[in-house]
Amino acid sequence: MKLGKHIFGVGVMTGISRVFGFIRDMLIARVLGAGRLSDIFLAAFKLPNLFRDLLGEGALSAIFIPMYADSKHDESFAKNVFSWLAVVLLGITILFEIFMPFVVWVLAPGFSAVPGKMEMTIIISRIMFFYVIFICGAAFLSAVLNAFSRFMLAAFMPVLLNIMLIGALVVSMYIGASDTVLYIMAGTVVASGIIQCLVLWARIRRKHFGLHLVVPRMTPGIKTMLRRFGVSIIGNGFYQITIILGTLVASFESGAVSWLYYSDRIVQLPFAMIGLAVGTVLMSSISHALADKNMRSVYIQQNSSMRQSMMLIMPCVAGLFVLAEPIIKYLFEYGAWTAESTHAVAVAIMIQVFVLPAMLISQIYSKTLYASQDVKTPVKTSITSLAVASVIYVGLFWFVGYLAIPIGVVISGYVKNYLLARACRRRNLIRTDTRTMRAIVAFGVLAAGLGVGLWFVPINGVVALAAAIFGYGIIYLPVAFLLNKKI
Repeated sequence: MKLGKHIFGVGVMTGISRVFGFIRDMLIARVLGAGRLSDIFLAAFKLPNLFRDLLGEGALSAIFIPMYADSKHDESFAKNVFSWLAVVLLGITILFEIFMPFVVWVLAPGFSAVPGKMEMTIIISRIMFFYVIFICGAAFLSAVLNAFSRFMLAAFMPVLLNIMLIGALVVSMYIGASDTVLYIMAGTVVASGIIQCLVLWARIRRKHFGLHLVVPRMTPGIKTMLRRFGVSIIGNGFYQITIILGTLVASFESGAVSWLYYSDRIVQLPFAMIGLAVGTVLMSSISHALADKNMRSVYIQQNSSMRQSMMLIMPCVAGLFVLAEPIIKYLFEYGAWTAESTHAVAVAIMIQVFVLPAMLISQIYSKTLYASQDVKTPVKTSITSLAVASVIYVGLFWFVGYLAIPIGVVISGYVKNYLLARACRRRNLIRTDTRTMRAIVAFGVLAAGLGVGLWFVPINGVVALAAAIFGYGIIYLPVAFLLNKKI
């Protein structure tokens, strides 16, 4: 497998998706602002996304891909897993539709202080939760394609959601900020999930993979998968609970849910383009290398991924720290968006951005463990690190308000990174060579030095902002590439 080519391709597709995502978020900020309407939409949208991460792109895909690779792509196994997933998703959707008032109260109890806010959130959440069935199905279909080293279409799928939401928001601009906009956006989200699922399924059928729904059977492979899934879902579930806890804590400060959403979106952009691309490709390539017992290939892929990804993430850390305020100002400060919201989001970014290196390296460690079919270790590390985050959220909120959430994210991120690294080394699953360590230090020093210079560049408009980012990249990248080759 051409690792660099696939990582670059997935990164580009993810970048395109995130560009459309930022256009979407700019329109959300323009139409809904950072108050009641945006809080309702973002809180309702968070719920199906949590289940997508938990059941689709989280525990299930991390367990399915190594087992699918080890079975030499057994079609009957894939069909059976797909059918069991459909049954589980249908049952979960029915339960949540019934108990949605309680779920929303747990997710955002602070909404009850504003008349009608809780009730509208329940309605929109009920509509949008149908998205879970289709997006989790699409995530599984993407995992099947990834197992065959077909990454591009799956990476492009989120663009459909963003394009459709952009269209809905453009229409909503003529309606004005009202509850009607929320109904339009909720319906659009569900429709996008259906389309994504159908497109991926059609692609798999064209490639003659033969994947379709069958009567679910409790085979030995399914029993093994369920045991591993039961262990993994505890760790992934704890992660989702921590996210819910962050939303719960933030809901007690007006506008904080929206501030944290936008800060996280900015910080997640470079991680999605680099970290998630590395994780997606490594999951498949290392699974096949381990199945062939080729540890030399595993070590080479890990070190190469670390050098390339850290070379790209370090300037993102420095650049986002320095340019957080102008980025938010010139991207979002229009219409209903205020200068107060700009400053609040920027401060959160300046804190949270320091977790990026830990998140990226943790991807390599965790994907290696999952590829080795070790489910318990990532779960244990997740529970420990997320417990640390939860304590920080609750303990610091009364002193620093919503900033307790990004602080907790950073500290728990490095705790998780340390625990995963220790586990990999104990099992001899990773060997970080001295060249990689020297390169990471060099990239960090270079990015920090250029970041100090960037701090003194006057930014008085979107053109100046774009020029500053472009100039930073023009100076950094050639020097970093040269360092990577010479070290």
